[in-house]
Amino acid sequence: MANETQILNQVSTKFSKETYLYWYELMHLIRQFELMSEEKYKMEGKIRGFFHSYNGQEAIAAGCITATRPEDGFITAYRDHALAIAKGVSVNSCMAELYGKATGCSKGKGGSMHFFGKSVNFWGGHGIVGAQIGTGAGLAFAEQYKGTDNVILCFFGDGAARQGILHETFNLAMLWKLPVIFICENNNYAMGTSVERTSNVIDIYKLADGYEMPGDAVDGMSPEPVHEAVSRAVKRAREKGGPTLIEMKTYRYKGHSISDPQKYRSKEEVDEYKNQDPIQKVLKTIYANNFASEQDITNINERVDSIVAESVKFAEESPWPDDSEVLKDVYADKNYPFITD
Repeated sequence: MANETQILNQVSTKFSKETYLYWYELMHLIRQFELMSEEKYKMEGKIRGFFHSYNGQEAIAAGCITATRPEDGFITAYRDHALAIAKGVSVNSCMAELYGKATGCSKGKGGSMHFFGKSVNFWGGHGIVGAQIGTGAGLAFAEQYKGTDNVILCFFGDGAARQGILHETFNLAMLWKLPVIFICENNNYAMGTSVERTSNVIDIYKLADGYEMPGDAVDGMSPEPVHEAVSRAVKRAREKGGPTLIEMKTYRYKGHSISDPQKYRSKEEVDEYKNQDPIQKVLKTIYANNFASEQDITNINERVDSIVAESVKFAEESPWPDDSEVLKDVYADKNYPFITD
C-alpha cells in the first residue's frame, strides 16, 4: 500500500503502468544507443560519415509507437536511429549499419542516415531534405489502393517544412484523402537556422490551413500528448478522413550533426530544455504512482546496457560487405531486388 507521501505526490494519468514502463525502457534504450554510438564515433573512430543524434526527442518515438499498430508504416529523415529502433529494427543491425558492416539493416551501404526495416514497416531514413514527405504520401496511397486501413506516419523537421514538396504533397494528400499523418519534429533549428529566421509562419501546424487539413501542435517533450494527438489522427485516417499535420514541439540536445559547434544557441538554452527531459518526466511519473521500485528501474537499465553492449560486440565481429555487393541494390534488378531486409 502506498504511504502518505506517495499518495500526495501521485500524478494523475490515464495511461497504465505497463505503458509507462514500456515508454521508459524504449526511451532509455534510444538514449543509450545514441550515447554509445557517439562514443564510438568521436572517441574511437569506429563510425564514420554523417551522424545525427536524437537525444531529447525520445518522447516522440515513444508516443507514436503506442498510438499505432505494427502494420502502420513509418518514414523519416536522416535523424532516424530512434524511430528505427522504436519500430522494431534490431539494435544489433542498427549498430552494424553505423559501422558499415554487411549485417547492418541496410547491408552497411546506407550508414547513419539510411536505416531501413522492410519487415517492420520502417521505410527508411532519407538524406535528401523533405524527400520523404512525398514518398510518405506515396506509401499511404499504396495502402489506400490495396484497401487496407493501415496508416503512414511521415516525419520531417522544421527545415523540411519550408520545402516546396510539402505543399505539393499536402495538396494531393487532401485531394485523395490519403491515410498519412505528417509529423513535424520541430526542434527549433534547421541545421543552425532558427524557425523565426526561415518564415513569417512560425507555427508550423498552421501550414495545414491552406489545404483545409486538420492541424495540431503538441508538447513533443512528453509521450502522453504525443500519443493522444497521434491517436486522434490515426482514428481519422483509418475512417477515411484523410491526413493530419501534427507539429511536435521538441528539442535536440546535441548539434544538428555530430560536427556541429552549436554557436547559434547558448548553453543556458540547452540546459533549460534538459530540465524538461522526457525520460526523467516518465521516470518521475513511474515513481510518483508507485509503478516500479528503484530496483525495477535498475533492472531495466541493466537490460538496456546489455542490449547496447551486445550491439557493439555484434557490429565489431560482423564482416565487411563483400566487393561483389558494390553494384547491388543500386538499380532495381530481377536478380537483386531493390528493397531487401
